[in-house]
Amino acid sequence: MEDANIIALYWARSEEAIARTAEKYGGYCKNVIRRILGDGRDAEECLSDTWLGAWNAMPPQRPKSLPPFLGRIARNTALDRYDYNRAQCRDSGFEAVLEELAECVGGASTEEALDLRQLGEAISAYLAEVSPAVRTVFLRRYWYCDSVAEIAERTGYSQSKIKAILHRARKGLGAHLRKEGYDV
Repeated sequence: MEDANIIALYWARSEEAIARTAEKYGGYCKNVIRRILGDGRDAEECLSDTWLGAWNAMPPQRPKSLPPFLGRIARNTALDRYDYNRAQCRDSGFEAVLEELAECVGGASTEEALDLRQLGEAISAYLAEVSPAVRTVFLRRYWYCDSVAEIAERTGYSQSKIKAILHRARKGLGAHLRKEGYDV
């Protein structure tokens, strides 16, 4: 079923919308969630919450592209669950990804002081400046939480090249954010 038809089902408030969404994008959303949580039980709950989030968001929203819309809902749901689990001293390995990015975006006190929307726009501006290959590697690691090995397999680059690309991208992002006036 085409995405426009699925969106139309949401707008018509047809329960079939959720079934069609799960059929077409269940694997994609579950993968996004599992990259953050790593736990099957929590992933299933977050997947259900993702479908509920899509149901509640449409209408009034009419996404131009359904996969990133659903991916954002799935990721935010998983991050909420991650925060909950972390408060209970459970860890999924997502901490390593956050520590890598902390090099160029700072710690919790800096995050509290920054307007996160402007920070997101600054990061997006940086990613628009880099090559498509660097952007892909960066997003695969820090948005989708793919391992270095998985990115290497997907791109055909060696793991050492992926690590070098990520290192240079983090340094470049840090320099870009400093240029934009962020204290990193």
